[in-house]
Amino acid sequence: MPFLDKLQLWADERPHDTAVVVGSSRLTWAGLRDAATALLGDSVDTTVLSDPNSSHFVERYVAAVAGERRCAVLDPEWPEPLIEEVTCRLAGTGTASDVELVDGEPSSTFLIGLTSGTTSIPKAFTRSRRSWRVSFDASIEFFGLTKDDRTLAPGPLSASLNLYALSECLYAGAAFHTLESFDVGDAHAAIIHDDITRLVLAPTMLRLLSERGLAGDVDASGVRSIICAGSKLDARTLEAARRWAPHAAIYEYYGASELSFVSGTHLAAGETLDAGGTGIGLPFPGVELSILDDEGRPLPDGRHGNISVRSGMVSNGYLWGDDGHALRCLDGWYTVGDQGFLDNGTLHILGRRSDMIITSGKNVYPHEVELALASVPGIEAAVAAGAPDDIRGHKVIAGVVPAYGAVTATQLRSGLDGLLARDKRPLQYYLLAELPLTDRGKISRKVLLDWIKNHDPRAQPLG
Repeated sequence: MPFLDKLQLWADERPHDTAVVVGSSRLTWAGLRDAATALLGDSVDTTVLSDPNSSHFVERYVAAVAGERRCAVLDPEWPEPLIEEVTCRLAGTGTASDVELVDGEPSSTFLIGLTSGTTSIPKAFTRSRRSWRVSFDASIEFFGLTKDDRTLAPGPLSASLNLYALSECLYAGAAFHTLESFDVGDAHAAIIHDDITRLVLAPTMLRLLSERGLAGDVDASGVRSIICAGSKLDARTLEAARRWAPHAAIYEYYGASELSFVSGTHLAAGETLDAGGTGIGLPFPGVELSILDDEGRPLPDGRHGNISVRSGMVSNGYLWGDDGHALRCLDGWYTVGDQGFLDNGTLHILGRRSDMIITSGKNVYPHEVELALASVPGIEAAVAAGAPDDIRGHKVIAGVVPAYGAVTATQLRSGLDGLLARDKRPLQYYLLAELPLTDRGKISRKVLLDWIKNHDPRAQPLG
C-alpha cells in the first residue's frame, strides 16, 4: 500500500502523536502500527471490509493492504445478500503470502473498488499502489495538506471520499479524525475540542454543519480548509460556510472512481462562487484533460463531449461489471462517459450522456437544471428528469425538496432567471416529501418518474 512505509516512518519519528481518532477512540502512530502488525496473521490474500466506522476498522484496513495483499471496502448499509454475493466473488482472488507491514510492489493491486453498474451487482475495479501514491502527491500539493493539519472526515469510511482522506493523512503524517456515525453535534464537538483545521465532506454535510453551527454559535474560526466532493457547491451552502468558517479556503473537485482526480478549484476566503454554473476548475496536478468525441478526436472549446484524461492515477480496469459504457480508452485517453466542455481551460460538467434529455430537438442535461435549482433560495435539493411528451418527445420536469416553509412554481421559475436558459427550464415542478432514492441510497431520476407516473404522494405537482 502506498502509505505503509510512511506509517513505519511516522511511528519511529513520532510514536506517541495522534494518528487516527474515531469517536472517543484514539490511535497513536506506534499504536496503529503495532495493532495492524498483530493482525497480519489473520489477514488473507483479499480482505473484505463491510463494517461501520471504528478504530478496529482502521487497523484491519491497514493490515489488509500489507505487502501485495488486497482489500475491498463495502458499504455496511448494503443488503446482506448483496454483501454476501460480492464477498463470494472476491474469495480466492489474489495471491496470499507471509508479509510484513510494508508497501508491496508499486504496480500490484491493493484496492478493489465497487461502483454502481447497470446490474444489481456493483462493478468491481482495481487500483494499483503506484496510482494512489501519484494521487497522494497530487492531492497533497493541491489541497496544501501538512503534518500539522488535523482532518475531520465525518462520513462513513466505506465511502471513497473518506477512505481516501484517511489514507492520504496516513501518507502525509497528518492526524485523521472521524465519527462512529455522522452526527452534527458530535462533529461540532470534534471541531472545537480536537482543534480541527481541515474538513473533508460532501456539500450536504457542509450545509448542515455550517447552518447549525451558525445557529448554535459553534466556533469554526480555526478551520483553514474545507474540501468538498460528490456534487457541486451551491450558493447557499457556500455563503453559510463562509460565515461559519471565515478563515477557510474552500476546495471542490471533480473525479471518478476509475479516474481519480480530474479537475478542481480553490476558493480563497471571501472569494465568490459561480452560483448555478457548471464549471469545476482547472485540471488537477499531473492530469492532462481533453474533450473528445466518440472516435477519440479532440473537440474545440465550448463543444461538449467525453471528459477524457491522461494521468498516472487511472485505475487498472475491472474485475467484473464492464458494461461497455464504463471506463474506455480513446487513443490513450481514458473516460467514463461523463459529458462536459472546456472554456479557457476550465472544465464544465454536464453529466452522463445516458441522462441527457432531448426536448424539442435540444439537448438538456439534468445536472445543469439541478445545479441551478439548488441555488434558488429556499430549496434544499432538486432532481430533474425527462418525462415523455407527445409534442416535444420529452419535457423537462423537476422535483424539489424545500429547505423551509412552502415553495411555489412561480418562485422556482423566477428564481431561475439568470441561472438557466429558458429552453432548459422545467415545464412541471413537483414538491417532494423526500428524495427519490434507490435501494442503495442513491438519488434516482427513474424513481422520480415512477412516483409521478404512479401518482405517488411523495411527489405532489406544483401549480
